[in-house]
Amino acid sequence: MMKFRDLLSMSLNNLKRRKLRTILTVLGVVVGTAAIVVMISLGVGMKELNRELIESYVSLTAINVSTDMYGDTSTKKNPIYLTDEIIKQFSGIPHVTSVYPLLECQVMMRQGIYEGRFNIIGAPREYLEQIPLGQGQLPPQGSEDLELIFGNMMIEQFENTKTKRGYWETGELPDIDYIGKPMFVIFDVDQYYKAMNKEEGAKMPKKYLLHTAGVVPGTVEDYNVYAYSVYTDIEPLKIQLRKIFKKNPIPGQPTNKKGKPYPYIIYNRTVVNVDKIENVKAVQNLIANEGFQAQSNVDWLEQSQQQSGIIQAVLGGIGAISLFVAAIGIANTMMMSIYERTKEIGIIKVLGCDMKAIRNMFLLESGFIGFMGGIAGVSLSLLISVMMNRFLDLGQAMTGKEGDISRIPPGLILAAIGFAVIVGMLAGFFPALRAMKLSPLAAIRNE
Repeated sequence: MMKFRDLLSMSLNNLKRRKLRTILTVLGVVVGTAAIVVMISLGVGMKELNRELIESYVSLTAINVSTDMYGDTSTKKNPIYLTDEIIKQFSGIPHVTSVYPLLECQVMMRQGIYEGRFNIIGAPREYLEQIPLGQGQLPPQGSEDLELIFGNMMIEQFENTKTKRGYWETGELPDIDYIGKPMFVIFDVDQYYKAMNKEEGAKMPKKYLLHTAGVVPGTVEDYNVYAYSVYTDIEPLKIQLRKIFKKNPIPGQPTNKKGKPYPYIIYNRTVVNVDKIENVKAVQNLIANEGFQAQSNVDWLEQSQQQSGIIQAVLGGIGAISLFVAAIGIANTMMMSIYERTKEIGIIKVLGCDMKAIRNMFLLESGFIGFMGGIAGVSLSLLISVMMNRFLDLGQAMTGKEGDISRIPPGLILAAIGFAVIVGMLAGFFPALRAMKLSPLAAIRNE
């Protein structure tokens, strides 16, 4: 019985004797392996860049929960609202790390000759602390003063009250001084428009002087998740609204069947934060089953990942064609080797060697060709990847985000080498079977 060490030695010696043919065959595997690795690395890079792009705009572990605040309340079924009790229930859901109720109200703001209609979002202190500030700072913890935080793009919403034109008409930003000057704010917007239209008995509602605590960094061209919003601390906002409207319905808040306000504040929406992205869908479905509208950016990510996966599969298929062509070259090399070594094979058979030894010898040779081509191919693909990332700005062009478009994870390297070896051995399998079936006497007489 032939030892494995002898088989290994014979296989390597056979490859060395036909160096040029071996090198050319290996080159085919090199090209095929490099092609498939580079193609898959582009797919991996696109998928990761898309994920990074989405994460730069939104959180992937946050669930936005809302409900129909203005649905039909005349039905026997009680409408479901986002109240403090519901917020507490959300906080008790497994994997939920925090819950941020958000209260929104429409206001009119004015500074000098500039005026605009805005939607103020009242949020908990923990939420406000996540907002980056380019100017100013958050009010002291526990402050009862109602102060504002402006998104960097909100300046576009102000209009010149004299010309009735704003940024979108003139292309010029209004002369607004957020930090240096206070804002005149009107909370009763409906009453304001009635007074402006001079409706009978309508009086101009009271104006409140509010200061700006901070401004999100960036220009009007730097979009971010906070750019188009005005924020404030939710607790002072609730106090202010109750003080202004007293027992009258607060604009934006639902009323009961008799048109009376509820004795508690109803939130417009809430942000439920989950510990890991893998648990988002489960928590989202649980909330949705309770009758709430629950949406997360995981849905957006999944769609993007599916598209990237399809592209990755197509690119991988293109690369696999090259490796398939290389497999044909390996099979051809092994078949030629059989014809050249027919007498050698016959002698091995006459000596009584196991037929599996002959098969294994050819499989080892083809596997070595695949292994050498895989190693060299992966090395070449790493070089190509570095060149592409350094000299070609494909990430920005293909996904809209700067970054390395070609990414080769360690797992891909190992998989590519293993795949090259398997392809090589499969390509040598049928030639190995042919060698096993050769007649010993006919092989010995062959010249």
